[in-house]
Amino acid sequence: MKSTTSLLLAAVLAFGATGLAQDVGHDASKASKDTAHATKKAAKKTAHATKVAAHKTATTSEKASKKTTSGVKESSKDVGHGVKKAATKTKDAVSK
Repeated sequence: MKSTTSLLLAAVLAFGATGLAQDVGHDASKASKDTAHATKKAAKKTAHATKVAAHKTATTSEKASKKTTSGVKESSKDVGHGVKKAATKTKDAVSK
């Protein structure tokens, strides 16, 4: 009787442990799939954000270069005008 009870108890524990191990394995598999899915979504969002940031940077750089070019052009006109005035004064001073 004792051996039958012990054998029955051992069988119950063995099947219970097997069932528990399968649950743990299933949960681990599900967790890894969920992690892979979340990583994939995060990678897509990061790639999109990087693309948007690169576009904004390019647009801002283009606007800044246009403003710089315009400023240089205006400064060159002013410098050219000043050189012309100085040349005229120099010519007048030399011819006196």
